[in-house]
Amino acid sequence: MQPRVDLISLGVRSVAASRSFYVDGLGWPVHREVPGEVLFIQINHGLLLSLWDAGQMQAEAGTDPPSGVPCITLSHNLGNAAEVDRVMADAASAGAAIAAAPQTQPWGGYTGYFADPDGYRWEVAFNPSWAVDGGGRVTL
Repeated sequence: MQPRVDLISLGVRSVAASRSFYVDGLGWPVHREVPGEVLFIQINHGLLLSLWDAGQMQAEAGTDPPSGVPCITLSHNLGNAAEVDRVMADAASAGAAIAAAPQTQPWGGYTGYFADPDGYRWEVAFNPSWAVDGGGRVTL
């Protein structure tokens, strides 16, 4: 098995609410959509984000509904702290709940966290030891 991730699927309570947040609020482009069931967004080089009706996803994957916010973060890495502040402000304008305001971390980076309509946490980060090119590609 090759070490890669091609698709990240999040089980969401309302595909319409997630569409409103990610597409209408953040301006992310729809790659493919089955209204009310699933929405695919191209989020990076060869990587798709699937916002899938939670009941359908749980039935197919054989899982029970979570009892709270799943412990997972999705990270959006940027080239400097000012970009972190801008993206956090954009997310708040789109309706995100700010879970942790941007701040300098003990390890030297600068991060903030927001929650999407289902509570999934997005880390918005600047790590001074990583390079982020103009296309958003992160190099460790």
